[in-house]
Amino acid sequence: MHSANAKTAPAASLTEDDIRAALCDCYDPEVPCNIVDLGLVYGIALALDGDAPGAGIPGVPARYRVAIRLTLTTPGCPAHTQIVAQIENRLAAFESVSRTEVELVWTPAWTPERISPEGRRRLGIDGSISQNGAEEGDDRRVVFPARKSKLVQLQ
Repeated sequence: MHSANAKTAPAASLTEDDIRAALCDCYDPEVPCNIVDLGLVYGIALALDGDAPGAGIPGVPARYRVAIRLTLTTPGCPAHTQIVAQIENRLAAFESVSRTEVELVWTPAWTPERISPEGRRRLGIDGSISQNGAEEGDDRRVVFPARKSKLVQLQ
């Protein structure tokens, strides 16, 4: 599993990779794929938090502010608050994270091409699993249940 090594990262060694691995535990509630493999995470930034309790005191581990640049599969996605809450709660598990900020961005727009090979495999759109009458390797015919019982077709 992606996040096995990120459960308890020491403060001094917190990295973008640790954060990215932890974000693999966060899901769009309507798509069976984590937000990293779905391609929703556009950026991760870590900065030492000089205002964190204990900052500057010898022997007190450093704490970091984490900024996540995130997009959604569609603007106005009603699940955005749930996804942001998942991110904040997951990163709160790191003792070395003092604060998490999530910025929703819309440029560049999300497209199915952003889905990782692992995400495509999980969603059955890697050419090895045919769904909804799609030909092998034809991503455009795979549909996901979408908001308010509509269907969204990957284009």
